[in-house]
Amino acid sequence: MHLAMVGMLSLLVSLAGIVISVLCLVVGSIMDKKNPRGSGSTLVWGGHVAVLVTFLGLTVACGVLEFCFLSGDTSIEYVVRAHSDADGILGMLYRVSGLWEGKEGSLLFWGWLISLFATIIAMRNLKKLDKLDTTAVGVLQLVLVGFVGILMFSQDNCPFVALGSQYLDAKGNLTGAAALWGINPLLEHWAMAVHPPTLFIGYAGMTVPFAYSVGALIAGDSSDTWVRKSQRYLMVAFWFLTIGIGLGSVWAYVVLGWGGYWGWDPVENASLLPWLISVALIHSFTVYRQRGAFKRWAIMCASIAFAFSVVGTFIARSGLIQSVHAFSGDPVSTVLFGVLIALSLIVGAVGLIIRWKRFAPKNASDEAVESLASREAAYYFNNVLMVVFAFVVLYLTIASALPTWLPFGGKSVATGTYNAIARPLGILYLAVLAFCPLLGWAHTDRAEFAKRAKVPAVFAVALFVALMVYFATYLSPSYDAIIAAGGSMGEGLASEGPAAYYKGLAVAGFLVASVLFFNTLFLIGKTAGAWGASHGGKNPVVGFFQMIAGNASRLGGYIAHLGMAVILIGLVCSSMFVTEKTGYITYDQRTDSAAEFTIQDYTLKYTSNSISEDANHANAYYTVEFDVYRGDDYIGHVAPSMQLVERNQQTKANAAVINLPTEDLFVVYKGVNTEGAYSMDVRVNPQISLVWTGFGMLVVGTAVAALGRLSPKRKPNAGAAEER
Repeated sequence: MHLAMVGMLSLLVSLAGIVISVLCLVVGSIMDKKNPRGSGSTLVWGGHVAVLVTFLGLTVACGVLEFCFLSGDTSIEYVVRAHSDADGILGMLYRVSGLWEGKEGSLLFWGWLISLFATIIAMRNLKKLDKLDTTAVGVLQLVLVGFVGILMFSQDNCPFVALGSQYLDAKGNLTGAAALWGINPLLEHWAMAVHPPTLFIGYAGMTVPFAYSVGALIAGDSSDTWVRKSQRYLMVAFWFLTIGIGLGSVWAYVVLGWGGYWGWDPVENASLLPWLISVALIHSFTVYRQRGAFKRWAIMCASIAFAFSVVGTFIARSGLIQSVHAFSGDPVSTVLFGVLIALSLIVGAVGLIIRWKRFAPKNASDEAVESLASREAAYYFNNVLMVVFAFVVLYLTIASALPTWLPFGGKSVATGTYNAIARPLGILYLAVLAFCPLLGWAHTDRAEFAKRAKVPAVFAVALFVALMVYFATYLSPSYDAIIAAGGSMGEGLASEGPAAYYKGLAVAGFLVASVLFFNTLFLIGKTAGAWGASHGGKNPVVGFFQMIAGNASRLGGYIAHLGMAVILIGLVCSSMFVTEKTGYITYDQRTDSAAEFTIQDYTLKYTSNSISEDANHANAYYTVEFDVYRGDDYIGHVAPSMQLVERNQQTKANAAVINLPTEDLFVVYKGVNTEGAYSMDVRVNPQISLVWTGFGMLVVGTAVAALGRLSPKRKPNAGAAEER
């Protein structure tokens, strides 16, 4: 049987499984409610089994595509369009990643992930049918209807369209336009092969809290049961979103050749939106569990988080927004995802209106902000800042598709505009995060606040002073030199605000990062000491390991907060104080020599150039090599290259990077001009390693929090050290 036909049949089985599962779950639940001893439970049980059938059908569909990619089968058009000609281990990775690299395959993969989450919940629920779990499974299956339906009934989104005979010669080889098809060479990088699936796992995982929130609304159950059931899924989704954003940044840094890692591209922003809302939702869940507050907001926030996960795909597929990452416009999927976004928000809003009284806090004082210097106020600001930030980023992202009479309407928003908004908001948010643990519920006693803050403040001041010395001796002079040099770099920097404001923002960022780092570090020490005193004597080391075993959720939160402090320092340095120099190096072919290239105190001395091909002659590499000196000291060798893909004559710049303890030297070769001179773009990125280190800490902290047990409910007057 033709593999395309096998794929279509597997989708048909999946769709049948979805329809059967939804009918069984709905009818069975209604019958069980009317007659608990009737046959309703049997139908509900059958609905759970049908969920497994759906998952198996989608697994076969994914397996068909993977088989074609790995075996080189060219019978399916999508496989031909997304295949890679690379060899070796990376070539194998690129062929496996073909499943999610294209529009059709990524949609199938996302649907498979939603089905996987639904199957996990359904199989765990088979032993003892729980109404909330059953409803959540039903909601997940309803969401899946749209995915599988569009895969089957929209040819533009179906991954199992057979390759037309006109694209094959008599021997079965690709010919004509098909011979030029294949994966975009910019995507042939290990980080980009792993980046999409991590994001899709995050997007699919965001469906679970939404499904449980709908279940809680239907049941009218305002207890924290739905929060506890969905929180681990939320943390796993957040973990994968964080990894995905980090890997995307790595790819952008080393592949795109512009020396940065975040350019506020629309599709980059689309991945950030659910992440921002997830931060708000995680902290809302904490308050929901521990104080029974934020009930209504948590429900709505779960709907927004799911909606923003879909927004990313809407932006990438609608064709309304131009992006280097976006797919071609597709009206069918645009309508589908637009409807999903609208329905998710409507369901949350209407459900809350109907259940408004049921989801009120038990005590009005639990959500009342009696003092701005209180933990309640900090949690409110935490949520407000993240949500406002997310909606502002969304508005600016889609501004080019909006009517011209709206602010920024019809215009592509420049990177500087995003930076002007994101930098102060980000610093303010982390300031709230830094001081929140020091505050008390309802109000904060000044003496108690001073007692909690005294020791970490001393260390924070020491770190801040060290950062200010670095700022005064390196960052500030670099900024002044760029401004003085003028040109596009200097003009771009000057457009981001007066020097006093720009530098003041950096100083504020260093101060907040210092406070956040040591407040969090001392909370770890204080909590470890408390656990050691009550469980293993007064040995803080013993207490620390007991705390890991006994309350990993809280520890994970602390590590994540430490990571955010480190990231903030790295962001201030590596995004606000970059030194860049572009220019041509004259080359003498007769003597095989070239002029030196200098930037700051670095000197690039030409050594050689070469032209080479890979083993299967799919790519040609034009390489220029330099020895790099800092002053008179040799620090390394770089070999940046231009890659030419023989199949379609596309080019890509392969940057060379020297990683130093305090900065990166980023070297890009952009080819030659008509006179044979080498075009170079070189950057000095200070403290960029802190960005990667902070991301690693954030990933580790989130993993620990996701795997650990949830913190028990605390009394309203519980100490700050006991709160995450």
